[in-house]
Amino acid sequence: MHPLVKNTIKFFVFLAVSALLFWLVYRDQNWDELLTVLKEDVNYFWIGVACVMGIASHVSRALRWQLLTCSMGYKISFWNSFMGVMIGYFANLAIPRMGEFTRCGVVSKYESVPFSKLLGTVVTERVIDMFILLFLTLVVVVTQFKQVGIFLDNNQEIKEKLVHLFHSWWMLLVLIVVLVMIWGIFRLLRKTRFHERLHSFLKGLKEGLLAVKDVKHTGLFVFHSLFIWLMYFLMFYVCFFCFQFTSHLDALVGLTIFVLSSYGMVAPVQGGIGAWHFMVIASLMIYLPHTPNIESMAKVFALLTHGAMTLLYIVVGVICVICLPLYNSGRKK
Repeated sequence: MHPLVKNTIKFFVFLAVSALLFWLVYRDQNWDELLTVLKEDVNYFWIGVACVMGIASHVSRALRWQLLTCSMGYKISFWNSFMGVMIGYFANLAIPRMGEFTRCGVVSKYESVPFSKLLGTVVTERVIDMFILLFLTLVVVVTQFKQVGIFLDNNQEIKEKLVHLFHSWWMLLVLIVVLVMIWGIFRLLRKTRFHERLHSFLKGLKEGLLAVKDVKHTGLFVFHSLFIWLMYFLMFYVCFFCFQFTSHLDALVGLTIFVLSSYGMVAPVQGGIGAWHFMVIASLMIYLPHTPNIESMAKVFALLTHGAMTLLYIVVGVICVICLPLYNSGRKK
């Protein structure tokens, strides 16, 4: 199948899933009421602050990526690193997880760094991000155990899936079957040219994965890793001040809802559409059960917050797509 056709099919499949989830969340919403709230009851100053924090997190991610690539002996420019990151986020809005490959592809093209090595560094980044999210999850579970329990009790499907995930022997069986299949494929292809290319790619991927151990400025690398997630959290938390009904919620509550919403962003849909909204709405309803019309207000909050961040990715992503070749053309001259 032609790659363009394949990617087009993927796009529309994920789009359909996103649309379905979004419809399930907002099917009972009074849209006239929602538009009225957006026009009259929102302090948009804090949306601007959130966007600035969002850009700060992406700048820090670009600088951290430079540290990783530099440890392999490749010095990429900051602007290529930053624009690659933003184009990656933009691509994720089309097909989930496509952004990681797109980001590595565009930077590899202009910086002459092997794609496999760049992909390895991005995988390393994702592993670090995962550990930070797991640590934040532990903090939330320890400090907000009762509220997390209420959330799971109110959403039995999520609770059952989590229990099934950690107790299912199918997970182990699937893992074993996949490993056996990979081993078998390697055995079949070991004497072909494809195997040589695959071996070279995996060697570069491994070098990228292990680049973190050779980072020269370890303290700076740790700082950027923590700063990125601090900005992620603050970008979400300051949006509480956009609405009167959430403005009194403290930072710990904000952290809890932020962590739960982060798992919604992991869902295989464009930009977490639908899944992210559901997690935020359900979380707010736990902390504000006696607020009048809380479900409708929570839906407005989720729609505005997610919409603002998505618009940021679209605007900055499009600008970077246009500016990236122009910037590199100027560098060559």
